Amino acid sequence: MSLLKTSLHQKHVELGAKMAAFAGYDMPLQYSSVKEESIAVRNSIGVFDVSHMGEFFVTGKDAIAFVDYIITNDFAGAELEKAVYSPLCREDGTVIDDLIAYKLGSEKVLICVNAANIEKDWNWISSHTQGFEIELVNKSNDYSLLAVQGPKAQEVLKSIEIINDSDELVYYSAKELTRMNEQIIIARTGYTGEDGFEVFTSHEMAQTLWQKLLDAGATPCGLASRDVLRLEVCYPLYGHELNDELTPLDASLKWTVKGAKEKFIGKEALEGAVSKKRLVKLSLDKGIPREGYNILNMSDEVIGVVTSGTMSVELSKGIALGLVDRDKFPEDKKFKINIRKNNIEANYHAKAFVTGGHK
Repeated sequence: MSLLKTSLHQKHVELGAKMAAFAGYDMPLQYSSVKEESIAVRNSIGVFDVSHMGEFFVTGKDAIAFVDYIITNDFAGAELEKAVYSPLCREDGTVIDDLIAYKLGSEKVLICVNAANIEKDWNWISSHTQGFEIELVNKSNDYSLLAVQGPKAQEVLKSIEIINDSDELVYYSAKELTRMNEQIIIARTGYTGEDGFEVFTSHEMAQTLWQKLLDAGATPCGLASRDVLRLEVCYPLYGHELNDELTPLDASLKWTVKGAKEKFIGKEALEGAVSKKRLVKLSLDKGIPREGYNILNMSDEVIGVVTSGTMSVELSKGIALGLVDRDKFPEDKKFKINIRKNNIEANYHAKAFVTGGHK
């Protein structure tokens, strides 16, 4: 099967990016190096092509009520022009995907979903519209999406006249704006832990905006650095910390399940439920943990598995997220990770490895 290409594919090739298959797309894995790209985002500004993500639009008088019903987090209670992160669950509480819903207006919502789950999410969401006066449209093929991340993101976007002070884009907000004679959607969201913006545009405008950002000093960044950055701040990734067998409670996302809501899909199953897993944050003084490596207690009993692992650029050591059986979680919070034939002692972290700098 031939891989899909984003509107910026040729730009990546011209920049000499190392390309790789991801979610059915030929995507840039890295340009210069993972280290250089990660440092650029933490200290300055980086730009990612994430046009493979999916965009669903919900319009109509019940748009907000419908989105509130299909997700576990409180969407109805959010202010207009706010973004809400949430799992999308089945009736039994297991996770179909995690997404961000943007309340663009009283009758207009954008739902941004993971690229690998577009079809699955669309089939699920579109099968639950009965009783709601809405129109649901999949516009995933119509939008390009740039993630502009880092402490200088706001400054650079102002310099190229994509945002200005009057836009009042606070953290986790979103607005429809007219820029370069086109309507765009810009949100102060991202997946790196740094301040930043995500810009939903036409394919044509994305190419112009990409070049403007590079000319203004933004570093082009690939999916490899994006994964390191999100892992350093302990953001979950579907297919790793979240999957079809787990509930939000298993992935330490209880804060996204608002039991006080009158109704939402999965409410009955999640009310009073106890998680089967505990998400742990571990680092190694030597060695790099990888997905699938076993997590052990000090008696060398296997109690869990690494769900994501990498070498942290910020810490210069191996870091991992993992899921441990709740009933085997060691009271002393001491762990080992098996790397090949060695059981290596790991450091337990109560908080994210890196704080990040989002406002």
